[in-house]
Amino acid sequence: MQKIIDEFSLNFIEDDRYRYILEGLGNTVLISFLAALVGIALGFLVAIIRSNHDKTGHMKAANAVCRVYLTVVRGTPTMVQLLIIYYVVFASVNVSKVFAAVAAFGLNSGAYVAEIVRSGIMSVDEGQFEAGRSLGLNYRKTMRYIVMPQAFKNVLPALGNEFIVLLKETSISGYIGLTDLTHGGDIIRGITFSAFMPLILVALIYLLMVTVLSYGVNRLERRLRANER
Repeated sequence: MQKIIDEFSLNFIEDDRYRYILEGLGNTVLISFLAALVGIALGFLVAIIRSNHDKTGHMKAANAVCRVYLTVVRGTPTMVQLLIIYYVVFASVNVSKVFAAVAAFGLNSGAYVAEIVRSGIMSVDEGQFEAGRSLGLNYRKTMRYIVMPQAFKNVLPALGNEFIVLLKETSISGYIGLTDLTHGGDIIRGITFSAFMPLILVALIYLLMVTVLSYGVNRLERRLRANER
């Protein structure tokens, strides 16, 4: 027991090393939240453009751009994208590492959100779209009031899973020198040469955040199902 206390004191109490964990946790939550917002906005935009093209044949140029974006982002590793964003795209611009991480993870998440949402839109029965048009709604209103609400319910579990993946993917932020949760634990390990306690704590914090996020998504999904009744 005394050995555990000594290890805890060495890793977190001495020299206030717990601050690395707190700073990293704050950056991880901030990056995940902002990147999720970017991913949602970008993903829905791309999904609407692609589904519009699939249904009507319009917006060919925009659809081509979206296809290139999806191919590039989904075909390259997230870590490589992060390094390119920070060391190439923003090489000559003085931007914060948090901003670069949000941009990289947001662009990455947007590609996966786009395909998730597009699959949800395409899964809505064509009769629903035709019913909206027969009621006098134009394409935009039909999508907004009839198709999108049904599509959102269909893809909610997949979107929740994507945000969980996004949260865990931020653990590579240390590659650009940003102190995220994982990098904070690794800094402590490098100082104390004790790997077990800081890394286990990092893993437990990630597990707690993912559990809370999963619980929230499940509750929202049950509430949406209850509203259908």
